[in-house]
Amino acid sequence: MQRKYYFKCTDCGAEFHDADFMYLCPFCAAKNQPGQPPRGVLKTLYDFEELKNRFQKDHSFFTSQQWLPLLPIEKAESLGHLAVGNTPLIPVNELNGKKLPFNLALKDDSRNPTFSFKDRASVLVSAYAKEHGIDTIIAASTGNAGSSLAGICASQKQKAIICVPAAAPKAKLTQILMYGAQIVPVAGTYDDAFDLSVALTEKTGIFNRNTAYNPFTIEGKKTVSFELFIQYGNKVPDKVFVPVGDGVIISGVYKGFEDLLELGLIDHMPVIVAVQAEGSNNIVNNLHAEKFVSQPSNTIADSISVDIPRNFRMARKFLKEYNGETVEVSDSKILDASKSLSSNTGVFAEPAAATAFAGLLKQINEGKISAAENVCVLLTGSGLKDVNAVQSVINIPDAVNPEKFLEDFNYKS
Repeated sequence: MQRKYYFKCTDCGAEFHDADFMYLCPFCAAKNQPGQPPRGVLKTLYDFEELKNRFQKDHSFFTSQQWLPLLPIEKAESLGHLAVGNTPLIPVNELNGKKLPFNLALKDDSRNPTFSFKDRASVLVSAYAKEHGIDTIIAASTGNAGSSLAGICASQKQKAIICVPAAAPKAKLTQILMYGAQIVPVAGTYDDAFDLSVALTEKTGIFNRNTAYNPFTIEGKKTVSFELFIQYGNKVPDKVFVPVGDGVIISGVYKGFEDLLELGLIDHMPVIVAVQAEGSNNIVNNLHAEKFVSQPSNTIADSISVDIPRNFRMARKFLKEYNGETVEVSDSKILDASKSLSSNTGVFAEPAAATAFAGLLKQINEGKISAAENVCVLLTGSGLKDVNAVQSVINIPDAVNPEKFLEDFNYKS
Protein backbone atom coordinates (compact mmCIF):
# COMPACT_ATOMS: atom_id res chain seq x y z
CA MET A 1 0.00 0.00 0.00
CA GLN A 2 1.32 3.44 -0.94
CA ARG A 3 2.20 5.65 2.01
CA LYS A 4 -0.08 8.69 2.25
CA TYR A 5 2.45 11.03 3.87
CA TYR A 6 6.05 12.13 3.53
CA PHE A 7 8.47 14.29 5.54
CA LYS A 8 9.98 17.67 4.79
CA CYS A 9 12.76 19.34 6.76
CA THR A 10 11.79 22.69 8.28
CA ASP A 11 15.34 23.98 7.79
CA CYS A 12 16.88 22.71 4.56
CA GLY A 13 13.68 21.71 2.76
CA ALA A 14 14.84 18.16 2.00
CA GLU A 15 11.95 15.75 1.36
CA PHE A 16 11.83 12.12 2.44
CA HIS A 17 9.23 10.08 0.57
CA ASP A 18 10.46 6.55 1.28
CA ALA A 19 10.68 6.57 5.08
CA ASP A 20 7.81 5.20 7.12
CA PHE A 21 9.13 7.13 10.11
CA MET A 22 11.96 9.54 10.94
CA TYR A 23 12.80 11.69 13.94
CA LEU A 24 14.95 14.48 12.44
CA CYS A 25 16.41 15.39 9.06
CA PRO A 26 19.78 13.56 9.08
CA PHE A 27 21.52 16.34 7.14
CA CYS A 28 20.52 19.11 9.53
CA ALA A 29 20.66 17.03 12.72
CA ALA A 30 24.37 16.46 12.03
CA LYS A 31 24.90 20.21 12.51
CA ASN A 32 23.17 20.40 15.89
CA GLN A 33 25.11 21.98 18.74
CA PRO A 34 24.67 21.87 22.54
CA GLY A 35 22.76 24.83 23.94
CA GLN A 36 21.01 25.52 20.64
CA PRO A 37 17.50 24.55 19.48
CA PRO A 38 17.73 21.52 17.22
CA ARG A 39 17.82 21.78 13.46
CA GLY A 40 16.10 19.27 11.24
CA VAL A 41 12.61 19.15 12.81
CA LEU A 42 10.32 17.53 10.23
CA LYS A 43 6.91 18.44 8.86
CA THR A 44 4.56 15.63 7.88
CA LEU A 45 2.94 16.40 4.52
CA TYR A 46 0.27 14.79 2.35
CA ASP A 47 -0.86 14.78 -1.28
CA PHE A 48 -3.02 17.87 -0.87
CA GLU A 49 -4.00 18.03 -4.55
CA GLU A 50 -5.41 14.51 -4.41
CA LEU A 51 -7.19 15.30 -1.14
CA LYS A 52 -8.56 18.51 -2.60
CA ASN A 53 -10.07 16.53 -5.48
CA ARG A 54 -11.66 14.09 -3.02
CA PHE A 55 -13.14 16.95 -1.04
CA GLN A 56 -14.63 18.54 -4.16
CA LYS A 57 -16.36 15.25 -4.94
CA ASP A 58 -17.50 14.57 -1.37
CA HIS A 59 -17.75 17.53 1.01
CA SER A 60 -18.26 15.24 4.01
CA PHE A 61 -15.03 13.22 3.80
CA PHE A 62 -13.06 15.71 5.89
CA THR A 63 -15.21 15.36 9.01
CA SER A 64 -16.83 11.96 8.52
CA GLN A 65 -13.49 10.14 8.70
CA GLN A 66 -12.21 11.96 11.83
CA TRP A 67 -9.64 13.73 9.61
CA LEU A 68 -8.02 10.36 8.96
CA PRO A 69 -6.83 11.36 5.46
CA LEU A 70 -4.72 14.06 7.13
CA LEU A 71 -3.22 11.85 9.84
CA PRO A 72 -0.30 9.39 9.55
CA ILE A 73 -2.33 6.38 10.69
CA GLU A 74 -4.56 3.99 8.78
CA LYS A 75 -7.47 3.26 11.13
CA ALA A 76 -9.48 5.48 13.45
CA GLU A 77 -9.84 2.48 15.80
CA SER A 78 -6.09 2.67 16.47
CA LEU A 79 -6.77 5.85 18.49
CA GLY A 80 -8.29 3.72 21.24
CA HIS A 81 -11.32 4.24 23.47
CA LEU A 82 -10.40 7.41 25.36
CA ALA A 83 -12.27 10.45 24.04
CA VAL A 84 -9.43 12.74 22.99
CA GLY A 85 -10.30 16.01 21.27
CA ASN A 86 -13.69 17.40 20.29
CA THR A 87 -13.35 19.71 23.29
CA PRO A 88 -15.91 22.48 23.80
CA LEU A 89 -15.69 26.04 22.50
CA ILE A 90 -17.16 28.13 25.32
CA PRO A 91 -18.55 31.61 24.48
CA VAL A 92 -17.79 34.38 26.97
CA ASN A 93 -19.93 37.49 26.65
CA GLU A 94 -18.70 39.54 29.59
CA LEU A 95 -15.84 39.88 32.06
CA ASN A 96 -16.23 41.34 35.55
CA GLY A 97 -19.79 42.35 34.76
CA LYS A 98 -18.89 44.30 31.60
CA LYS A 99 -20.08 43.20 28.18
CA LEU A 100 -17.24 42.52 25.76
CA PRO A 101 -17.23 44.48 22.48
CA PHE A 102 -15.79 41.49 20.65
CA ASN A 103 -16.68 37.79 20.41
CA LEU A 104 -14.62 35.73 22.85
CA ALA A 105 -14.55 31.95 23.10
CA LEU A 106 -12.44 29.55 25.15
CA LYS A 107 -11.21 26.31 23.60
CA ASP A 108 -11.12 24.20 26.75
CA ASP A 109 -8.65 21.36 26.22
CA SER A 110 -8.55 20.61 29.93
CA ARG A 111 -11.54 18.36 29.09
CA ASN A 112 -9.24 15.78 27.51
CA PRO A 113 -8.87 12.42 29.33
CA THR A 114 -5.73 13.40 31.28
CA PHE A 115 -6.90 17.04 31.51
CA SER A 116 -4.32 18.35 29.06
CA PHE A 117 -3.93 19.41 25.42
CA LYS A 118 -0.99 17.01 25.27
CA ASP A 119 -3.42 14.09 24.84
CA ARG A 120 -3.80 15.09 21.20
CA ALA A 121 -0.14 14.30 20.54
CA SER A 122 0.04 11.26 22.80
CA VAL A 123 -2.96 9.52 21.29
CA LEU A 124 -1.62 9.84 17.75
CA VAL A 125 1.87 8.63 18.68
CA SER A 126 0.29 5.73 20.55
CA ALA A 127 -1.97 4.90 17.59
CA TYR A 128 1.00 4.83 15.20
CA ALA A 129 2.90 2.61 17.65
CA LYS A 130 -0.10 0.28 17.88
CA GLU A 131 -0.32 -0.09 14.11
CA HIS A 132 3.40 -0.91 13.95
CA GLY A 133 3.63 -3.38 16.83
CA ILE A 134 5.50 -1.01 19.17
CA ASP A 135 4.70 -1.68 22.83
CA THR A 136 6.93 0.82 24.71
CA ILE A 137 7.11 4.62 24.36
CA ILE A 138 9.43 7.04 26.15
CA ALA A 139 9.08 10.80 26.66
CA ALA A 140 10.54 13.74 28.54
CA SER A 141 8.10 16.03 30.30
CA THR A 142 7.60 18.74 32.91
CA GLY A 143 4.47 16.80 33.82
CA ASN A 144 1.60 17.17 31.35
CA ALA A 145 3.10 15.33 28.39
CA GLY A 146 4.25 12.58 30.75
CA SER A 147 0.92 12.10 32.46
CA SER A 148 -0.74 12.25 29.05
CA LEU A 149 1.45 9.57 27.53
CA ALA A 150 1.14 7.45 30.68
CA GLY A 151 -2.65 7.61 30.59
CA ILE A 152 -2.97 6.96 26.86
CA CYS A 153 -0.51 4.06 27.04
CA ALA A 154 -2.43 2.55 29.97
CA SER A 155 -5.58 2.58 27.85
CA GLN A 156 -3.76 1.02 24.88
CA LYS A 157 -1.93 -1.68 26.90
CA GLN A 158 1.43 -0.09 26.13
CA LYS A 159 4.33 0.68 28.46
CA ALA A 160 5.36 4.28 29.10
CA ILE A 161 8.71 5.53 30.43
CA ILE A 162 8.68 9.17 31.53
CA CYS A 163 11.77 11.28 32.26
CA VAL A 164 10.82 14.31 34.36
CA PRO A 165 12.61 17.08 36.26
CA ALA A 166 12.52 16.09 39.92
CA ALA A 167 10.91 19.46 40.70
CA ALA A 168 7.80 18.79 38.57
CA PRO A 169 4.48 19.41 40.40
CA LYS A 170 3.43 16.54 42.63
CA ALA A 171 -0.04 16.31 41.06
CA LYS A 172 1.50 15.59 37.66
CA LEU A 173 3.97 13.05 39.05
CA THR A 174 1.08 11.38 40.88
CA GLN A 175 -0.87 11.09 37.63
CA ILE A 176 2.08 9.45 35.89
CA LEU A 177 2.51 6.88 38.65
CA MET A 178 -1.21 6.16 38.98
CA TYR A 179 -1.34 5.28 35.29
CA GLY A 180 1.37 2.68 35.92
CA ALA A 181 4.17 4.27 33.94
CA GLN A 182 7.86 3.99 34.83
CA ILE A 183 9.01 7.40 36.05
CA VAL A 184 12.61 8.60 35.89
CA PRO A 185 13.09 11.76 38.01
CA VAL A 186 16.06 13.72 36.66
CA ALA A 187 18.26 15.94 38.80
CA GLY A 188 18.04 18.91 36.45
CA THR A 189 15.77 20.77 34.04
CA TYR A 190 13.32 19.70 31.36
CA ASP A 191 16.17 20.01 28.87
CA ASP A 192 18.21 17.49 30.90
CA ALA A 193 15.23 15.12 30.94
CA PHE A 194 14.81 15.58 27.19
CA ASP A 195 18.46 14.78 26.50
CA LEU A 196 18.28 11.66 28.66
CA SER A 197 15.19 10.35 26.88
CA VAL A 198 16.79 10.88 23.46
CA ALA A 199 19.97 9.17 24.62
CA LEU A 200 17.90 6.20 25.79
CA THR A 201 16.16 6.06 22.40
CA GLU A 202 19.50 6.15 20.59
CA LYS A 203 20.88 3.42 22.85
CA THR A 204 17.90 1.05 22.86
CA GLY A 205 15.62 2.02 19.96
CA ILE A 206 12.65 2.70 22.29
CA PHE A 207 10.02 4.72 20.40
CA ASN A 208 10.19 8.36 21.48
CA ARG A 209 7.22 10.71 21.83
CA ASN A 210 9.21 13.88 22.46
CA THR A 211 7.87 17.01 20.85
CA ALA A 212 10.16 18.66 18.28
CA TYR A 213 11.69 15.22 17.82
CA ASN A 214 8.81 12.93 16.89
CA PRO A 215 7.09 14.71 13.96
CA PHE A 216 3.74 13.04 14.66
CA THR A 217 3.27 15.08 17.84
CA ILE A 218 2.63 18.11 15.61
CA GLU A 219 0.11 16.05 13.62
CA GLY A 220 -1.78 15.23 16.80
CA LYS A 221 -1.79 18.81 18.03
CA LYS A 222 -2.96 20.25 14.71
CA THR A 223 -6.37 18.61 15.17
CA VAL A 224 -7.36 21.51 17.45
CA SER A 225 -7.32 23.77 14.39
CA PHE A 226 -9.56 21.37 12.47
CA GLU A 227 -12.03 21.48 15.36
CA LEU A 228 -11.97 25.27 15.51
CA PHE A 229 -12.68 25.38 11.79
CA ILE A 230 -15.78 23.26 12.32
CA GLN A 231 -16.86 25.03 15.52
CA TYR A 232 -16.63 28.44 13.87
CA GLY A 233 -18.92 27.30 11.06
CA ASN A 234 -16.33 26.23 8.48
CA LYS A 235 -14.25 29.37 8.87
CA VAL A 236 -11.45 30.52 11.17
CA PRO A 237 -11.47 32.97 14.09
CA ASP A 238 -9.71 36.31 13.70
CA LYS A 239 -7.26 35.72 16.55
CA VAL A 240 -6.10 32.70 18.53
CA PHE A 241 -4.12 33.18 21.76
CA VAL A 242 -1.74 30.28 22.45
CA PRO A 243 0.53 29.68 25.48
CA VAL A 244 4.08 29.05 24.28
CA GLY A 245 6.99 27.19 25.84
CA ASP A 246 8.99 24.99 23.48
CA GLY A 247 6.99 26.10 20.42
CA VAL A 248 5.28 22.82 19.60
CA ILE A 249 1.66 23.66 20.47
CA ILE A 250 1.75 26.88 18.47
CA SER A 251 3.38 25.02 15.56
CA GLY A 252 0.60 22.43 15.73
CA VAL A 253 -2.03 25.18 15.63
CA TYR A 254 -0.33 26.74 12.62
CA LYS A 255 0.11 23.36 10.90
CA GLY A 256 -3.59 22.55 11.21
CA PHE A 257 -4.65 25.83 9.66
CA GLU A 258 -1.92 25.47 7.02
CA ASP A 259 -3.34 22.08 6.02
CA LEU A 260 -6.75 23.73 5.63
CA LEU A 261 -5.16 26.40 3.43
CA GLU A 262 -3.55 23.69 1.29
CA LEU A 263 -6.96 22.05 0.85
CA GLY A 264 -8.58 25.34 -0.10
CA LEU A 265 -11.02 25.07 2.80
CA ILE A 266 -9.92 28.47 4.15
CA ASP A 267 -8.40 31.44 2.33
CA HIS A 268 -6.31 33.05 5.07
CA MET A 269 -4.44 32.28 8.26
CA PRO A 270 -5.89 33.68 11.48
CA VAL A 271 -3.64 35.89 13.59
CA ILE A 272 -1.92 33.56 16.03
CA VAL A 273 -0.75 35.28 19.22
CA ALA A 274 2.20 33.59 20.95
CA VAL A 275 2.00 34.32 24.68
CA GLN A 276 5.06 33.65 26.83
CA ALA A 277 5.82 34.19 30.49
CA GLU A 278 8.34 36.97 31.03
CA GLY A 279 10.42 34.51 33.02
CA SER A 280 10.54 32.02 30.14
CA ASN A 281 10.51 34.01 26.92
CA ASN A 282 13.25 32.38 24.89
CA ILE A 283 11.17 32.26 21.71
CA VAL A 284 10.01 35.88 21.82
CA ASN A 285 13.51 37.05 22.84
CA ASN A 286 15.14 35.30 19.91
CA LEU A 287 12.52 35.80 17.24
CA HIS A 288 14.65 38.28 15.29
CA ALA A 289 18.07 37.35 16.64
CA GLU A 290 20.84 36.16 14.33
CA LYS A 291 22.00 33.59 16.90
CA PHE A 292 19.85 32.00 19.58
CA VAL A 293 20.84 32.94 23.13
CA SER A 294 19.10 31.12 26.00
CA GLN A 295 18.14 32.79 29.26
CA PRO A 296 17.46 30.56 32.29
CA SER A 297 13.73 30.08 32.78
CA ASN A 298 12.03 31.10 35.99
CA THR A 299 8.23 31.14 35.92
CA ILE A 300 5.35 29.77 37.92
CA ALA A 301 3.97 28.35 34.65
CA ASP A 302 6.03 25.16 34.77
CA SER A 303 4.52 23.61 31.64
CA ILE A 304 5.96 26.40 29.49
CA SER A 305 9.20 26.86 31.42
CA VAL A 306 11.88 26.00 28.87
CA ASP A 307 15.51 27.08 28.57
CA ILE A 308 16.00 25.76 25.05
CA PRO A 309 12.72 25.67 23.10
CA ARG A 310 13.07 22.53 21.04
CA ASN A 311 10.70 23.66 18.30
CA PHE A 312 12.04 27.21 18.15
CA ARG A 313 13.02 27.07 14.50
CA MET A 314 9.67 25.82 13.23
CA ALA A 315 7.68 28.16 15.50
CA ARG A 316 9.76 31.17 14.43
CA LYS A 317 9.26 30.28 10.77
CA PHE A 318 5.48 30.04 11.22
CA LEU A 319 5.28 33.30 13.19
CA LYS A 320 7.27 35.19 10.57
CA GLU A 321 5.60 33.68 7.51
CA TYR A 322 2.06 34.29 8.76
CA ASN A 323 2.66 37.58 10.64
CA GLY A 324 1.93 36.19 14.08
CA GLU A 325 1.98 38.37 17.18
CA THR A 326 3.84 37.94 20.45
CA VAL A 327 2.98 38.94 24.03
CA GLU A 328 4.93 38.58 27.27
CA VAL A 329 3.21 38.50 30.67
CA SER A 330 4.53 38.47 34.22
CA ASP A 331 3.86 35.69 36.72
CA SER A 332 1.66 38.03 38.76
CA LYS A 333 -0.47 38.72 35.67
CA ILE A 334 -0.67 34.99 34.95
CA LEU A 335 -1.99 34.31 38.46
CA ASP A 336 -4.45 37.22 38.21
CA ALA A 337 -5.63 35.87 34.87
CA SER A 338 -6.10 32.39 36.32
CA LYS A 339 -8.29 33.79 39.11
CA SER A 340 -10.23 36.04 36.72
CA LEU A 341 -10.76 33.19 34.27
CA SER A 342 -12.06 30.89 36.99
CA SER A 343 -14.38 33.40 38.67
CA ASN A 344 -15.77 34.74 35.39
CA THR A 345 -16.21 31.54 33.40
CA GLY A 346 -16.02 28.55 35.75
CA VAL A 347 -12.98 27.24 33.90
CA PHE A 348 -10.02 26.57 36.23
CA ALA A 349 -6.82 26.53 34.18
CA GLU A 350 -3.28 25.80 35.27
CA PRO A 351 -0.80 28.75 35.07
CA ALA A 352 0.60 27.70 31.68
CA ALA A 353 -2.90 27.70 30.17
CA ALA A 354 -3.89 30.91 31.97
CA THR A 355 -0.87 32.54 30.32
CA ALA A 356 -2.84 32.68 27.07
CA PHE A 357 -5.75 34.41 28.85
CA ALA A 358 -3.29 36.84 30.45
CA GLY A 359 -2.07 37.67 26.96
CA LEU A 360 -5.62 38.42 25.88
CA LEU A 361 -6.18 40.70 28.90
CA LYS A 362 -2.97 42.56 28.08
CA GLN A 363 -4.04 43.14 24.48
CA ILE A 364 -7.47 44.32 25.65
CA ASN A 365 -5.79 46.89 27.93
CA GLU A 366 -3.55 48.00 25.05
CA GLY A 367 -6.52 48.41 22.70
CA LYS A 368 -5.32 45.71 20.32
CA ILE A 369 -8.62 43.80 20.09
CA SER A 370 -11.02 45.29 17.56
CA ALA A 371 -14.78 45.41 18.06
CA ALA A 372 -16.67 42.45 16.60
CA GLU A 373 -13.49 40.37 16.23
CA ASN A 374 -13.83 36.62 16.78
CA VAL A 375 -11.19 35.81 19.40
CA CYS A 376 -10.27 32.38 20.73
CA VAL A 377 -8.12 31.55 23.76
CA LEU A 378 -6.60 28.07 23.82
CA LEU A 379 -6.65 26.65 27.35
CA THR A 380 -4.25 23.73 27.52
CA GLY A 381 -4.50 22.24 31.01
CA SER A 382 -6.58 21.96 34.16
CA GLY A 383 -5.85 24.04 37.24
CA LEU A 384 -5.98 20.85 39.29
CA LYS A 385 -2.63 19.98 37.73
CA ASP A 386 -0.88 22.47 40.01
CA VAL A 387 -3.05 23.82 42.83
CA ASN A 388 -0.01 25.01 44.80
CA ALA A 389 0.76 27.62 42.16
CA VAL A 390 -2.40 29.65 42.81
CA GLN A 391 -2.38 29.72 46.60
CA SER A 392 -1.23 33.35 46.62
CA VAL A 393 -4.42 34.56 44.90
CA ILE A 394 -6.90 32.80 47.17
CA ASN A 395 -7.65 32.99 50.88
CA ILE A 396 -8.96 29.88 52.61
CA PRO A 397 -10.91 31.14 55.64
CA ASP A 398 -10.47 29.83 59.15
CA ALA A 399 -12.87 27.23 60.55
CA VAL A 400 -16.05 28.63 62.14
CA ASN A 401 -18.31 27.67 65.04
CA PRO A 402 -21.41 26.41 63.18
CA GLU A 403 -23.95 27.79 65.69
CA LYS A 404 -22.37 31.23 65.85
CA PHE A 405 -21.95 31.39 62.07
CA LEU A 406 -25.62 30.51 61.60
CA GLU A 407 -26.67 33.16 64.12
CA ASP A 408 -24.53 35.90 62.52
CA PHE A 409 -25.07 34.96 58.89
CA ASN A 410 -26.78 37.67 56.87
CA TYR A 411 -27.83 36.54 53.41
CA LYS A 412 -28.33 38.98 50.57
CA SER A 413 -29.12 37.71 47.08
